[in-house]
Amino acid sequence: MKIKETKSEKLTREYNVTVSAKDFAEMVEKKLHQIAQTVSMAGFRAGKVPFAMVEKKYKANATSEALDDMLRDGVNEVLKEKDLRPVFTPDVQIEKFEEGKDIEFSVKMDIMPEIKLQDFSKIKIEKIIADVPEEEVTKALNYMAESRRDSVKVEENRETKKGDIAVIDFVGSIDGVEFQGGKGEAYPLELGSNSFIPGYEDQLIGKKVGDVVDVKATFPKEYHAKDLAGKEALFVTTIKEIREVKKAEINDEFAKSMGAESLDKLKEDVKNHIAKDYENASKMKMKRALLDALDKAYKFDVPEKLVDMEYDSIVKQYEAAKKNNQLDEDEKKKKESDLLKEYKEIAVRRVKLGLLLAEVGKDAKIEVTQEDINQAIMNEAQKYPMQAKAIFDFYIKNKKAVENLRTQVYEEKVMDHVLNQVEKTEKKVTVEELYNFDEKAA
Repeated sequence: MKIKETKSEKLTREYNVTVSAKDFAEMVEKKLHQIAQTVSMAGFRAGKVPFAMVEKKYKANATSEALDDMLRDGVNEVLKEKDLRPVFTPDVQIEKFEEGKDIEFSVKMDIMPEIKLQDFSKIKIEKIIADVPEEEVTKALNYMAESRRDSVKVEENRETKKGDIAVIDFVGSIDGVEFQGGKGEAYPLELGSNSFIPGYEDQLIGKKVGDVVDVKATFPKEYHAKDLAGKEALFVTTIKEIREVKKAEINDEFAKSMGAESLDKLKEDVKNHIAKDYENASKMKMKRALLDALDKAYKFDVPEKLVDMEYDSIVKQYEAAKKNNQLDEDEKKKKESDLLKEYKEIAVRRVKLGLLLAEVGKDAKIEVTQEDINQAIMNEAQKYPMQAKAIFDFYIKNKKAVENLRTQVYEEKVMDHVLNQVEKTEKKVTVEELYNFDEKAA
């Protein structure tokens, strides 16, 4: 087998492989002998059929199998001899194939770039930190107390006011015809919560128990139910009961109801939780800074096919957002040609950094264990405790989701590996600065 390089341009490689007619004939004959050991024909037991008869009947099959083996072996020999790592399965094309003559075929591929890892300790990034203000702890406690609030029935014969909960029956109609979803009984509506369509709640303020109010309100033009959008409706509403909201008092008893030993301990727990959030925000910014530093520090070509795949993915997301009117204001202001140019640059950067992180992970022998996956799923479930079971079920039933999660965990571990080596300089900032992720503003 002779291998000749015919093209070497950036990451594109092409080779011409020649297999002598003699070598290929031997491969075909070997295949025929293998067939002869098991095949049977009329008048002959398995393995006892004369070779000439086997050759006459099965030569085409043997030639096809030998050709497949030859092409596969040829590709493997090219990769081994030239020490190549292809991006995708190489493209193989038969150039010459005539009986009794040497066989030639071409092997074309894009290869992975050679990445020489540098000393990460020479990279300098800024680690921003922020202290937890006492007002943030107080705000969090008030939010917790708000979530634990209760309501008590108002016994006095007074009018409703903003902040009250009006227990109501209502029947909605448009042009005298009731519509689906416009009817309710004993519905607890907090006046001023803006949970009903605009203008509805205001018309219930200053009313008493037993009052029947004809509430006129117009559905927003962008209302999700298209048959109701922009239309004026009449809601015949009966005030059944008035309830006052009673917020939980923030004291030791409240702290114990939240699982803490005392109010001081609850405050400490809340402060630590907020500090953890600050730490995560800081880490997110460090990762952005690290990726910027790595992008600047490493220069190498990236496979065009990988860039094209990433670019197509970005463009599809853009087109979907454009179709659903979900583009951000910055995108709306730009020409599409300029946006597509930016997306191409983003695709190149993503592929470049992805290959670099993969090389770092390979060099550091970083692996993702089942324990890592379990912890990642647990972290997802803890973000949405009310939907924890649904999240667990989703990952149990969805192998692709687990593989996507595995990729995320792997990248996280690689990033942490690099972050542990870079030189970090701490800088104290305000909470507002910590959570400002507007790169342009920065």
